[in-house]
Parts: sequence; C-alpha cells; structure tokens
Amino acid sequence: MSDPTYLTPEGEAKLKAELEELKGPRRAELSVRLRSAIQMGDLSENADYHKAKEDQGFLEGRIQEIEFLLRNVVTIEKNVNRDVVSVGNYVTIQEESFSPEKYHVVGAREADPRNGRISNESPIGSALMDHKIGDVVEVETPGGKIKLKILTIE
Repeated sequence: MSDPTYLTPEGEAKLKAELEELKGPRRAELSVRLRSAIQMGDLSENADYHKAKEDQGFLEGRIQEIEFLLRNVVTIEKNVNRDVVSVGNYVTIQEESFSPEKYHVVGAREADPRNGRISNESPIGSALMDHKIGDVVEVETPGGKIKLKILTIE
C-alpha cells in the first residue's frame, strides 16, 4: 500500500464530485468530439481528432489519479485530541515577537498556507506534529531556523 492521502471531509467530497463529473459529462462530451472528428475522414491530418485523443488521455489519467487517491484516503475528522498536534487540529503558533497565527493542519493535497492550511509534511507542519501547548519547536525554513511556540490546539 502506498502512503495515505489525508483529506478533510470537504476535500474528499470535492474529489468525489470531480470524479463523477469526469466519468459522466466530460467523458460523454469527449466521446461526441471523437465521433465527430472521425466522421470528418482522414485521421492522419485531422487536428480535431488528435486534440480530442490527447484530451482523452489527460481525462483518463486524471480519473485514474483520483481513483488511486480515494483508495488510499484517510479522512481527517475534526480532531478531538487536543493534547498534541496532529492532522486535523487547528493550531495557534507564535514566532518570537510576531503576532500569533492560526493554522489548520491538513494533508499535502489540501495545503494552502495563504489560507491558513498547512501540510503535515511541510517544514512547519511536521515540526509541530506530536508537540503540546507551550512547547517551542525549531523549524528549518528557507530563510533559516525559526522558533515557534504552540499557544493553542483545537
């Protein structure tokens, strides 16, 4: 088995909806495009046919990717364990003289640091894992080492 894919319930629902869209309307639309291109005749010089075949390859690849992810998904429920930081927690941290910042620790597929969602695999996320309120963790960042204090775990 490969590494699990950590997703929030919303992230899992989005992937399932995308898969349904790709397997249904998008496949049907491509099928119509291919039939239409084939009916034009000479396929060796038919740009519409070649583009549709290329699009079909991307579509089927994305379907396989989503199916693989969903087979290995670990759904992150609202974490009730507030003793230590783990995937699913909201964590408020503070770097020395800066203002506190709150982050939701999520899996890599849903990470969006600008919107407060950090991956458990990121330098900060992995440094915070399994630490408690009051702990100070040292994180190696591209700008050098920083120290973060864990203020709250929700």
